[in-house]
Amino acid sequence: MKSLRMFLEMIKFEHSLFALPFAYLGLFLAEGGWPRGPVLFWVTVAMVSFRTFAMAMNRLIDCQIDGQNPRTQMRALPQKKLTPRFVVGISFFSLAVFEASAWILGPLCFSLSPIPVFLAGIYPTLKRFTWLSHAVLGIILGIAPYGAWVASRGEFSWVPGLLLIGVANWVAGFDILYSLQDLEFDQKSKLHSVPVRFGREQGLGTAAFLHFIALLAWSGAGRLADLGWIYALGIGLVGIFLIREHFLIRRFGLARIEEAFFSMNVGVSFAVFLATVLDLQWRKF
Repeated sequence: MKSLRMFLEMIKFEHSLFALPFAYLGLFLAEGGWPRGPVLFWVTVAMVSFRTFAMAMNRLIDCQIDGQNPRTQMRALPQKKLTPRFVVGISFFSLAVFEASAWILGPLCFSLSPIPVFLAGIYPTLKRFTWLSHAVLGIILGIAPYGAWVASRGEFSWVPGLLLIGVANWVAGFDILYSLQDLEFDQKSKLHSVPVRFGREQGLGTAAFLHFIALLAWSGAGRLADLGWIYALGIGLVGIFLIREHFLIRRFGLARIEEAFFSMNVGVSFAVFLATVLDLQWRKF
């Protein structure tokens, strides 16, 4: 149990709060309301198992870098509190659970499942070569609402497509902000990120632009899905959360990075999801 607890802490299990609401968002929109129990269950299993696999692979591949970075050197793998064999075992078990879930959710889900697996496998290596790693992380999380839509309807659509674009830009933006913590270390270690390549101010500007695109994409998804004023209010609240996130970083620097990164982005995720659910329910009256 101690090893499992350390593993969950290592992969930041609580950060599932970013992705799960958007997976549910795609599912609720596809179903036009509360989804069928089995689909909801297997989408949840697929999301949690995939994220566990992806984060475990990230920690394994980055173990040496994490051990050299003052911010991450106390993680379980660099400190040898967990063995690579243990982490590999859980990683591949999680991958098996994800693939089984995708198979249960339907042939289209199963046939598309190698795409996020491939992206999750290469993502940890990208910062060694390119500053575009932020975009790949965004796409990985952006697949969540699209995958949930496909799980429900077994077809493609522009509604989850715009959700994907929104999530991808939102995640890439906050990942750029989060990478500011490692700017000096990344420069010394010749690792790549938008702040390393273009500078801190350009990084902040790029993140703000990406978050603006995210708001436009989510607004477009709402229009295509015929959502109304409740959803619009939710998007307005999301805009407030994002503005505050950027204000905290610009005003206080890294001193309040956890509030800016975690609290504001959890707020974004839940605001979009709850506004969608309430709007769908409102239309039934």
